[in-house]
Amino acid sequence: MLKTVVNIFKIEDLRKKLLFTLALLLIYRLGYHITIPGFDPEAISRAAGARDSSSPFGRAADMMQIFTGGNLDNSSLFGLGIMPYITASIILMLMQEIVPSLRKLRLEGQTGYKKINEYTRYLTVPICVIQGVMYMRILGMQGFMYPGMRFEATLMGIASMTAGTIFLMWLGEQIDEYGIGNGISLIIMGGIIARMPWALQTLWKNVSFNVAAPPGSIGPTKIIILIGAFIFVVAGAILITQGQRRIPVQQAKMMRGRRMYGGQRHYLPLRVNHGGVMPIIFASAFMSFLPVIIAQLGRIRMIADSGIFLTIQSAMGHSSFTYNVIYMVLIFLFAYFWVAVQFQPKELAKNLRDSGSFIPGLRPGRRTSDYLETVMTRVTYYGAAFLAIIAVVPSVIMGLLGVDWRVATFLGGTGLLIVVSVSLDLVQRIEASLLMHSYEGFSETGRIKGAYA
Repeated sequence: MLKTVVNIFKIEDLRKKLLFTLALLLIYRLGYHITIPGFDPEAISRAAGARDSSSPFGRAADMMQIFTGGNLDNSSLFGLGIMPYITASIILMLMQEIVPSLRKLRLEGQTGYKKINEYTRYLTVPICVIQGVMYMRILGMQGFMYPGMRFEATLMGIASMTAGTIFLMWLGEQIDEYGIGNGISLIIMGGIIARMPWALQTLWKNVSFNVAAPPGSIGPTKIIILIGAFIFVVAGAILITQGQRRIPVQQAKMMRGRRMYGGQRHYLPLRVNHGGVMPIIFASAFMSFLPVIIAQLGRIRMIADSGIFLTIQSAMGHSSFTYNVIYMVLIFLFAYFWVAVQFQPKELAKNLRDSGSFIPGLRPGRRTSDYLETVMTRVTYYGAAFLAIIAVVPSVIMGLLGVDWRVATFLGGTGLLIVVSVSLDLVQRIEASLLMHSYEGFSETGRIKGAYA
């Protein structure tokens, strides 16, 4: 392992990319400490520390902070994080299936991709403004603005947060172009990792190594369970990220002059977790705001006094069985929805036919398309099931062990899943550069299993 790290810095091109990426991530973390003008950051931090994580608003804020690096507690320049850009990307990705002009752009290759990316940047700005207005309104209602500066603070806050998100978007693109790549995901992972020391410190304060641990503390048994959950999520994330269903593909033989070409046999890899962490992000966003909406309905006296509303309100508790079942069902639905949007079996079958390849035993065209769709549907079931199990690990830990949900999230669940997935992608990119320059990879065989098709 040490020899591999030394080899990384021997390659000048790879060394420059890694140092450039680390420098931009350092700039991102420095910007985290720049506060928005017109607000009292100390008052915001005190209120965030006293926030009830079990309340609907507290849970929604905690879920938001997973993807913003905790910036909401500090009212920083990067308070919105990179999520508006991701939201814009998802919107345009879905619109490509509805709007014919966007679908044509997608089929144009690199030129169309650049145009769609340009539209994504434009759409990010109004999304930032809308989210900034909502955030400023919440801070204004809490009284965190300095007296006599309500209008000025709101205007500066919206402009600052919008500029911060646009700057993060630019940082991600620079990492893609001049760095190691996958810049947006690295920024999200940097925000998650930055909060992990806080989670471990908070956990350590409640640890007791006595067998008869006092109530409210974490004894040896709970520590073993937490370590087991951590190992389970990490191993499961690696397994689900690297898992593939390989479809054998035969290339047809062709005569060109006096030579025969083709005839090779290769594989078409279908990922078990085709949607990555996107199904969890969609389901988490929906389940974060559903309790908030129910809480808002509770302000209406006629509804709040009804027995049906009280039953629904108790069932939507974050540690309740009903809440977690709905959460898992949504992950399944969004996993299949994402596959339906992203995976195009008809286009894939057409490309195989045009390239002179076919799946043994199946005729090119519709039979191949139906077969690929059937296999992907079955494979997605297992991927979605594993995602659903990993997603409810924090709720199980919180309910059984009494650990703070904010701490349990970083020891298992969405945050850890994102870190593991992005780290695997980073290692595979570095290993590909090492192998290209005839160096050994991270493993003894020179490659990571599942890194290549």
